[in-house]
Amino acid sequence: MKLLLDQGLPRSTVEKLRLCGIESVHVGDIGMAAATDMEIIQKAFDESLIVVTLDSDLHTILASTGKNKPSVIRIRIEG
Repeated sequence: MKLLLDQGLPRSTVEKLRLCGIESVHVGDIGMAAATDMEIIQKAFDESLIVVTLDSDLHTILASTGKNKPSVIRIRIEG
């Protein structure tokens, strides 16, 4: 399992996840800080990554295209 963290998440999260044994990369660290949601989905699909995001749009895009990959984890933070 390898995670691709979306722009809304802090880059420091990558190191914290790695310390827990979870392989991860942040879009900003691979030159995709300004990437569109579709570009992020395509990158994750091509490299078998799981996208972690705060953005609900990624689920909407997957549903509207009929794709079931890549997996997307949406983090909802309130307050």
